[in-house]
Order: sequence, then structure tokens, then C-alpha cells
Amino acid sequence: MLKSFLKLIFKTLYRVEVTGMDNYKAAGKRIVIVANHLSFLDGLLLALFLPGRPMFAIDSKIATQWYIKLFSNLVRLFPLDSTSPMATKAMIKEIRKDRQCVIFPEGRITITGSLMKVYEGPGMIADKADAMILPIRIEGAQYTPFSRLKGKVRLRWFPKITLSMLPPQRFEIAEEIKGRRRRMAAGLKLYDLMCEMLFDSSNLKQTIFSSILDQKHIHGRKHQVAEDPKRDPINYGDLIARSFILGDKISKVTDGGEGEYVGLMLPNMVTSVITFFALQAHGRVPAMLNFSTGAQSLLAACRGAEIKTVITSRQFINTAKLSPLTDALEEQGINIVYLEDVGKTVTTFDKIKGLIASYIPEFTYNRICSRSAEDPAVILFTSGSEGTPKGVVLSHENIQANRFQLASRVDFGPTDIVFNALPIFHSFGLTGGTLLPMLSGIRTFLYPSPLHYRIVPELIYASNATIMFGTDTFLSGYARFANPYDFYSLRYVFAGAEKLKDETRKLWSEKYGVRILEAYGATETSPALSANTAMHNRPGTVGRLLPGIRSRLQDVPGIEEGGKLIVSGANIMLGYLYADNPGVLVRPENGEYDTGDIVDLDSEGYVTIKGRAKRFAKIAGEMVSLTAVEAYLAELWPEYQSAVVAIPDNKKGEALVLVTNNKDATREAISAFAKQQGIGELAVPRIINFVDELPVLGTGKTDYVALAASVAN
Repeated sequence: MLKSFLKLIFKTLYRVEVTGMDNYKAAGKRIVIVANHLSFLDGLLLALFLPGRPMFAIDSKIATQWYIKLFSNLVRLFPLDSTSPMATKAMIKEIRKDRQCVIFPEGRITITGSLMKVYEGPGMIADKADAMILPIRIEGAQYTPFSRLKGKVRLRWFPKITLSMLPPQRFEIAEEIKGRRRRMAAGLKLYDLMCEMLFDSSNLKQTIFSSILDQKHIHGRKHQVAEDPKRDPINYGDLIARSFILGDKISKVTDGGEGEYVGLMLPNMVTSVITFFALQAHGRVPAMLNFSTGAQSLLAACRGAEIKTVITSRQFINTAKLSPLTDALEEQGINIVYLEDVGKTVTTFDKIKGLIASYIPEFTYNRICSRSAEDPAVILFTSGSEGTPKGVVLSHENIQANRFQLASRVDFGPTDIVFNALPIFHSFGLTGGTLLPMLSGIRTFLYPSPLHYRIVPELIYASNATIMFGTDTFLSGYARFANPYDFYSLRYVFAGAEKLKDETRKLWSEKYGVRILEAYGATETSPALSANTAMHNRPGTVGRLLPGIRSRLQDVPGIEEGGKLIVSGANIMLGYLYADNPGVLVRPENGEYDTGDIVDLDSEGYVTIKGRAKRFAKIAGEMVSLTAVEAYLAELWPEYQSAVVAIPDNKKGEALVLVTNNKDATREAISAFAKQQGIGELAVPRIINFVDELPVLGTGKTDYVALAASVAN
């Protein structure tokens, strides 16, 4: 009676929804139930909505409290003395009696809103008891006053709460693994299970703009989400209102209707973000044009995506001296729309209508847009670091999947501030540095150029940024000019797009006390595939693959360690658009993406990149990684830039050419260092070319196309 009464109250007040009850039944009788821990309500929620009387592991120190005795009327309690080595054995013995035992693996209520440290004990208990593990995700309880997130999220008395039961699993651990190693293996499997639980129970089936509306509901319309050097931050309410207003105007100058690809050529500014979401609100698909690549590449991008209209800013074009680009686009019949001109057409009536729409955003959005999560959300273009740029079409579901994959491993929260100087035409800058935080209630500070090495550190300091995304090239530049206190507020710095040099990692660690976490991905994967995190970090690797990503290694002739990484999952692109086949979406075969990277996976799942498949040279019948050669050259001359390309050679098939700004570099010095490191002579460049500075793309990557052309000439 008591359980039924309390259950009715919770259903009425919190609109509790339970999904996956079939998974509970499929788990059998002997179950270890693991759940994330968001509030003081969690235990009561599970006691009320799980069948029967499950057993709860509880600290023996609080088992005698009066409120716990009331709780014991609903469940079985198992007082656990964490200091006694026999307590765990007793619990294992009890579970073997076909009990259903509930354990919170974090051991405490979260103070970040995300998954915190996961203890190994529950995994070991399930392993020793030969029990099925049933993961349950609790969502919504973190917004009640019974959580520990006061001042971090907008609390309310009765938010909707959901309990999602995921498919049960049994840990398969090799019999030969014993003792401490077995405990660690069980703990790692449990952590992965909890992360997969968070990802699998996330809602991927909604558009980007719908997520913005959700965040407005969760955090309030006054919650600030974006700011730039103008120091005029925008909140969710203003963002939604301006998106409706601007989107209405843009829809009148784009005659292709919903689904039309519209070019965006704008810097990292709040206005650019508003324009992006204005297109989303009215069902247009932003195509993020890389204005740093030159007219030829820009025209190829527009041709491949059949772009008829490009939105930009007259002030931006004049400041960046990009008028040759707009002239070239206009010569090809592409309509250039300047935001300044659009702004002049906005009337007072338009503003009132947009403001009203922002108070009924779901109704307004559903009336003017019929896009689904499977539809294209954005087009990005590959960097062209090793060939002609291609249009990469990402769906709403792709982007949603990747942001939830990252959120399941990294404790982002509404009190964080992301500093993003990476261009929004780059996948790392758009999805990682802009969309990920904005769709998660995190404030973003946008800066238009990553190349301002003296200004960026000062703005990081002034904005109190806690999270930053960058590339090795940019991070090493900031480290050279920053004051030792500029990065005092940073919690996480994620490096991607190119290999992180040990020198850069060491400089940030020793001078600034900041640990750089190296990540890995591709435009085609929205973009993140793996990342080092605070919980699991192994320098020299790019971390472990994110939840929901399936992978396999394809053998490559001549490569003994590792193989070519092939991945699949919800974050894999819809397909490519090619300039020589305009408007035709070429989908990935079997839903898989060939990264073209040669990687090695260790027993714990850490990914080590050996190099690009295209960046291997075959010399005298042996495969030599150009990336590995660049790595030891960076160790030899860390203060200089070095890049290696291969050219045809009549005697040995190919020969290595070093391009460097170290005027004192000699083949003898390289050969001596290689010998000292145990590196074979085949990996020593035969030719050395000197330059003042290596060519770099706008994304921070080395421009190997330009390098190869210069060497060939």
C-alpha cells in the first residue's frame, strides 16, 4: 500500500516515465543494477518503480538513520562497511542467492551534473557473483532541489523524471586475468557500460534547433550562451527571437525552400551564430565556406553543393580584404547577401512578431519548419590538406550523436565557459567549439582568428574560460606569448586536427599547469572519434574510442603493427558532395567511414595513430611513416617546424624530402640522431629544403598539397 501510494504521488508530481521494463525481465533473477547518481531522490525512485523489493547496498554508518528505516519498508537493505575486506565477499554471497542488488557506482551524488568517478567495486561484484548487470539512467532529478547542483543549473520543484533501463550485459573477462588486473578490467568495463548507458538513452532524434528550444526550457530564456569581443552576450531568448526574425528575411532571398544549401562566409562572431540558427529555424542547410582556401576551392565548394546564395557581412569582407572572393562568386552567378542590407529591412513589426514567437517557440518552429533528425543539418568541407576539398553532409542526428558521445565522457556543465577561436568553417570549431556547448547550456566565447597569439591568451584570461579547443600549431603559439597566469581558469584543453607535439604538451604542463588532452576525429565523423579525458588519459595516444562507435582495423600490406581504421556509428556523415558531380550525395558504403589512418589499439582501447595511409612512403620495399619521421624530427629540433613529403626515386621507389625552417639542419645530424634512437636509415630524409615558414591551412594543419607542389617544382 505504501509503495503504491508513493508511486502515485511521484507519477503525479514528477510525471515519472519508465522505459525498458522488458530489459529488466530479460536480466533474470541474479542482477546487479547500476545507476547514475543525480539526487537524494534516486534511491526512492528506484525503490518505487523497480518490481518487487530490490536489495540496496548502503553504507553501514547511515543504515541506522530514521529515514533509512522508513526506506527499509520498501526494499531490502544490505549495510556495507567499506573498511572491511569481508563486506564485499558477503555481498557477493548474497547476490548469488538470486538477488537484485542496486549499487550507485559513483558512490556519491554528482556535483557536476555529469558522470563522475566510477568505482571498480560494482564491476568486480558482478563478475564474482556471475550476475547480469542492468544499467539504469536517471534523468531529470538533477534539476530538483534534492540535487547538489544549486547555483549550477536552474532548479525547480517538479521537473519531469525518466528512468531508462538499458539491455542487460554480462562481463566477459578472460580467465587468465587474475587479482588486481581483473578488478581493473571489471572497473573499466563498468565505466564503459555507464558511458554507453548515457549515450544510448540520449535523444538523437531531434533537430539542432529543437535542442536549442529544449535548452531554453531547461536553463531559462535569460541564460547566456554566446559572447564575442564586442562584449554583448546573447541569451537563449534573444537567440531564438533573432533567429526567427532573421530567418524570415533570409527565407525570402533563398528561393529553394526547405533543404536548400545556403553558403555562410562569416567569422567567429555572435552574429554568425544567429545567422546559422536563423537558417536552421527555417529549414535551410548552412554550408560553411572556408574563405582561407582561395577562390578556386571556394567555387568548387559552391559548385559541388549547388549553392546559389552566399550570406556574408560587408564589414567582414572589407576588413579581411576578401572582395576578390565575392567578385569571383558573383561572376559565377551566385547571389551575395550582406547581413547589413538584410538588417535594414527589419521593421518594428518584425521585431515584435519575433519576440512573440520566442515565447511560443515550439509552436512557431513546427509551423515554419518540417525538418527531421535524419535530414542534412550542415555542410562542411574537408581541409584539402592532402587533396581537393569535398563537401561533407552532416545530419542533425550526426551532430546530436557526437555531442552526446562527448558529454558521456567529459563533465561539461552550465557553469563552464568555452573559448573558441577555431574557425566555424572547420568541424572542430563548429561542432566542437560552438554547437556542443550551445546545445548543452554552456556559454561560448567566440574569437574570429586563432592566429592572434598575443591576444587570445589575454581574452582567455579576461573571459574566465574553463574549456578550450585548439590544434598543436595554435596551442604552441599561445604558449610562447602568454603570461603564466593567463590560463589559470582552464579546466580542459582539447587538442585535435594534427598530432600534438611532446614539446607543446610539456610547455603547457610545466609553465601553465594545464594538461592538454589529445583527441582525434574527422569532419566525416562530426568530428570526434576518440579523446583523452580526465578519467582516462594516456599521453602519446588520442584516447579511447567514444561510446556508440564501432571500429575495425583493415590490414595494410607492409604495415606490421595496427591497421587502417574503419568506423561506423550514428555520428558518421550522410555522405560526400563532389565538385565534378554537383548536388549528388554519395553515401558511405555500408555506413562505414574509412579514416585513411593507420592506428594501433592496445588492450585497454587506447588509440595510437601511426600515420595516414597516404602518408607512408615505400622505400626499398619497406613502408616508412612520414608522420613518424616528422615526430622524431620534432624531438630533435623542437623549436623549429619540420614536414616530410615523398617524391619518386628511380633506385628505391620513393625518397624522403624534409622541408624545414631550421637553416642549420643537416642530413648528418639527422642520421646521427636517428641512429641514437634506433631508427633505421630508410627513415632519414635524403633531401632538405629550407623555407622561412611552412604553409598552413586556415584550420591549423600543414598544407601538404602546397608542400608537395613546391618540392616537385
